[in-house]
Amino acid sequence: MSTLLEMTGVRKRYGGVQALDGASLTAVRGEVHALLGPNGSGKSTLDKSLAGTVVPDSGEIRIDGAKARIGGPRDAHALGVAAVYQQLSIVGDLTVTQNVVLGLEPARLWGFLDHRAARDRAVAALERFSAAFSGRLPLDRPAGSLGPGEQQIVEVSKALARKPRILVLDEATASLHKEQVEVLFDVVRELRAAGVLVVFTSHRLDEVFALCDRATVLRNGRTVGTVDLAATSEDELVRLMVGDTPHRTPRPAGAPAVATADAPADAIAGRTAASAAATLEVRGLTTDQLRDVGFTVRAGEVLGLGGLQGQGQSELLLALFGAARVTAGEALLDGRPLPLTSPARAARAGIALVPGDRGRQGMFAHRPIQENLSLASMHRRARVRLALGAAAERRAARSMVERLQIKIGSLADPVSTLSGGNQQKVVIGKWLLDRPRVVLLDDPTKGVDVAAKEEIYAIVRGLADDGAVVILNSSDNRELTELSDRVLVLFEGAIAEELSAEAITETRLVSSALRLAPGESL
Repeated sequence: MSTLLEMTGVRKRYGGVQALDGASLTAVRGEVHALLGPNGSGKSTLDKSLAGTVVPDSGEIRIDGAKARIGGPRDAHALGVAAVYQQLSIVGDLTVTQNVVLGLEPARLWGFLDHRAARDRAVAALERFSAAFSGRLPLDRPAGSLGPGEQQIVEVSKALARKPRILVLDEATASLHKEQVEVLFDVVRELRAAGVLVVFTSHRLDEVFALCDRATVLRNGRTVGTVDLAATSEDELVRLMVGDTPHRTPRPAGAPAVATADAPADAIAGRTAASAAATLEVRGLTTDQLRDVGFTVRAGEVLGLGGLQGQGQSELLLALFGAARVTAGEALLDGRPLPLTSPARAARAGIALVPGDRGRQGMFAHRPIQENLSLASMHRRARVRLALGAAAERRAARSMVERLQIKIGSLADPVSTLSGGNQQKVVIGKWLLDRPRVVLLDDPTKGVDVAAKEEIYAIVRGLADDGAVVILNSSDNRELTELSDRVLVLFEGAIAEELSAEAITETRLVSSALRLAPGESL
């Protein structure tokens, strides 16, 4: 078969993160080509570079041997490229028909919509998926009234309505039921037989081996190889994704503790792990995204949350912080029930959350550094503010800046003037001033440079060594191996596997995440 797509030397940087570092992909007509790699390897960025939703910093894309200039989705559509992502783009208030023909609306004379032609076009795109809708196409229903799997099928139908030569499916099966996946696979096989190239990204290895012909593997933004799947085992594919990292890096003990408002840096030496000891027990925790989650974590322990991104890790942290609606279950701290109804009550109970999006959820970017550092502990200091005075508040903030080595000009400067790593240390530091007993960390080193990562690692170790309960969600498997004492691997909102210290390696984390949870099958 002749080559249809060539992507070479593709690079893309987001601030301090090199998402793609010279990645390449070559694929032919009439094949289903898997694009694989661990979390953060650059798969979605490469997909989006082809689909026009991301513009690379450099590199070349050729389609049918001709250089393709893709500056946006319209350029990609004109070249015969259509994409489907796990994140839906349907408009909930529009009907299914209107969503399928969106951007392709057939018009009558004077530009009025041709409703009959629009309906016929929607039927043509959807009819092959009729089994996924129990045999009846929901043409006139608002798309927002459909279930998640049905909405994903509408998303696929939108792409197929463009009659693409290249179809990108980026985690398009994540929200589908078994029967819907089977219908989609049948459609993909029809497309392959018709000469369409399908670029298929999935974390589920059984899907990859069931559907795909070849696979290109990315690691750290670079292409590390392309393999014929008929001649490759799952274990070989995992090793290609992970590289030669069979051993974990043990978590060092004895890191320095962290200063707080009530125990400044020069008094830290007097604190012991027992003084902040706590045991957190979670029983049957259930939300819209979590299913009967239960575990126990002790003071001084770092419990990692692994698995594919978006499998409930962030939801678990939000639930424990009172920021996600809990429908069943409970959490106990030293045997006493924790309030799971509001962040304010959780904070008063000694729970701290460093959120995954520091810009939107973790700080007030245009307010002073001192103010940001003071926010979380203000409820406690407000009762004695008159006695302490503003000078004491400045001293507390200054002690945290010094202890966490936050590089600032003045405490009065807006926190937005700091680098990403220093902003993140402010977000962490504001909670440490409140002396938390349980610290929930949601991807705490995302978007920071290597030096800042090491400094944040030292903070995490210091928290655990000082007797706090630490729960760490990270999209970086190496981070989990370095910091965690145990790891819970989550899959579709449930704990699929628990890895003890000696079992925590990058290979095992990737292998556990890429295989379906016990009892799950396609």
